[in-house]
Amino acid sequence: MSDLETVFDPHEDKIREECGVFGIFGLENAASLTALGLHALQHRGQEACGIAATDGQQFRTERHLGLVGDNFTGDDPSERLGGHISIGHVRYSTAGQTVLRNVQPLFSELHTGGFALAHNGHITNAYTIKEKLVKKGAIFQSTSDTEVVMHLIARAKEGEFIDRLVGAIRQVDGGYAFVGMTENMLIGARDRYGIRPLLIGRIGDSYVLASETCAFDMIDAEFIREVEPGEVVVINEDGIRSFTAFPNAESRPCIFEFVYFARPDSIVGGKSVYEVRKRMGQRLAEETPADVDVIIPVPDSGVPAALGFAQQLGIPFELGIIRNHYVGRTFIQPTQQIRDMGVKLKHSANRAMIEGKRVLLVDDSIVRGTTSTKIVRMIKAAGAKEVHFRSASPPIKFPDHYGIDMPTKDKLIAANYSLEEMTSMLEVDSLGFLSVEGLYWAMGEEYREEDAPQYTDHCFTGCYPTPLIDRDRKLLGGKQLSFLVEVA
Repeated sequence: MSDLETVFDPHEDKIREECGVFGIFGLENAASLTALGLHALQHRGQEACGIAATDGQQFRTERHLGLVGDNFTGDDPSERLGGHISIGHVRYSTAGQTVLRNVQPLFSELHTGGFALAHNGHITNAYTIKEKLVKKGAIFQSTSDTEVVMHLIARAKEGEFIDRLVGAIRQVDGGYAFVGMTENMLIGARDRYGIRPLLIGRIGDSYVLASETCAFDMIDAEFIREVEPGEVVVINEDGIRSFTAFPNAESRPCIFEFVYFARPDSIVGGKSVYEVRKRMGQRLAEETPADVDVIIPVPDSGVPAALGFAQQLGIPFELGIIRNHYVGRTFIQPTQQIRDMGVKLKHSANRAMIEGKRVLLVDDSIVRGTTSTKIVRMIKAAGAKEVHFRSASPPIKFPDHYGIDMPTKDKLIAANYSLEEMTSMLEVDSLGFLSVEGLYWAMGEEYREEDAPQYTDHCFTGCYPTPLIDRDRKLLGGKQLSFLVEVA
């Protein structure tokens, strides 16, 4: 899920996923299991969380700003929410503020009955659809593109509920994974290219939907399969049924799930995320070796790749940077001087592993380069003789439009500077990136530039799999709708 206006946090230099989704059908403690599933998916969104549940008669929702553990611990969520069907959502906001009216799941009373919906991804024609709906009298209560889908379902005139849902999905473009529920069924849907992930699991005779397999591990659920690209699954007392929203769908999942987003212990597309990241490091070592004394990861996402790099070259691997896991994004940064020191709030140099050594840092990616530069300076201040930097992904040259928080092209360092210029800007002795071919090798695939790629890799190649209607309207000076900004 994303807001219809995106603002990259100027004080952060990490690409971030925006949401994780979870759903379960057929267990009396469904809300409690949903809370546990959201705990496992917390890395996909830390600013807000919500759970909706139904017993077939009444819907109950609970939505909060903040972490799952701060809001769904203590009392059993099932005692408050009840029900045997439940869906949940963790959110990272892409707009300046996170406000409660944007927190999911969203709920509406439709003429077919109650319906709750949660969404991971971004609808690339949401602005255009919303403008048409507003002209026809639709009233929107949030800035979420998820609400566009709710309106499309509500305005459908024919067919059963699932027909209306499929009809609504066929009108939207982009990358998305939906989990929804009515009073008697759980629903999952994935975009035609499978850009955003959605998986099916099972506990006994009950079914579970989640963004990653780590959520299944949390509740001892068995992984069954992925929801196919363009597929809609409906789960009720009769079991699971599959519908095809896009008959000509093809699989092009987001490659950044492997680079950064997914938890290392998750299985994505039948591949271990941890093993793929190690292979990225191994290939990176082959493509951009260096004569150094120690390999140090930028925690936490750089750890598997750094380990693979070190093993490939036979160079010692050390934890030369210690991460503080107890610092959140809400820390007050009142002055430029304090902001410049902000990297030390999250990372500290382990001087004993650094002083007097030639150090090579490995990170998952480089976005703007601002945080990377601060980390390099920190390593130098700890006494490093040389500092080299390696990115375990190719240069990021194009912005995302499918649910990733990323700055515009003019803010991406690799889109605007040469390797030599970036080396100077990051103040390192050498700089290297994994090639696109190397990234595909790590995935166990062969990169075929002349054909449609097997993955959604537009951040590296500029090859977007879907139309970018709203973006193109902005570039052409198209009018955009206004939105209420809530000020605390």
